[in-house]
Amino acid sequence: MSKTDFALTLPNHAQRLLLHSCCAPCSASILERLVEADIDVTVYFYNPNIQPQQEYLLRKEQNIRFAKKLGVTLIDGDYDAKTWLKRTKDLAHEPERGQRCTLCFDIRLEQTARFAHQHHFELFSSTLGISRWKNLEQVHQCGEKAATAYPNLHYWSFNWRKKGGSQRMVELAKQEHFYQQQYCGCVYSLRDTNKWRKIKGLDVIDIGSEYYQ
Repeated sequence: MSKTDFALTLPNHAQRLLLHSCCAPCSASILERLVEADIDVTVYFYNPNIQPQQEYLLRKEQNIRFAKKLGVTLIDGDYDAKTWLKRTKDLAHEPERGQRCTLCFDIRLEQTARFAHQHHFELFSSTLGISRWKNLEQVHQCGEKAATAYPNLHYWSFNWRKKGGSQRMVELAKQEHFYQQQYCGCVYSLRDTNKWRKIKGLDVIDIGSEYYQ
């Protein structure tokens, strides 16, 4: 592991952290930092947006594998894809980073906040913002909003990209030969990505075929 060059401590005098994870590539460098800092972290995998189920299982299984490697507990949330589709159907044609993504973050982080409250966590965060494909401020706003539903619960709006976080994310993805995701995860992203590929004369996404080398 590559040791961090700065001190990482939890805010608000929290003793442990619930970390919402979207996938192994996005969570790996974050978990590495947290473990190196001896922070008590639990991973919460709740992503009903990921479809089809084959894609969902690939991402979840790799997240479980890496968490086990680091000795970190991972909680497997429910896969309620039908409810996610029902809540987002009116935003089917929204662009990436638009209102649909805000709602998607709300759905996932509201459930993370609920789990945190029910299991006596005082702090939670998410791996969603480490990806350059995501709007960091959009993610943080959704997390902070979700936290307001419960007393004494806070969202940690840490920028996991800084101090080489994004670079280390790519290094670990190659080192661990993680599954290389070709789209955000939802059916709308899959639709739009395949549409773009066809325009460019490229093959459509072959789920489960690409891995970091």
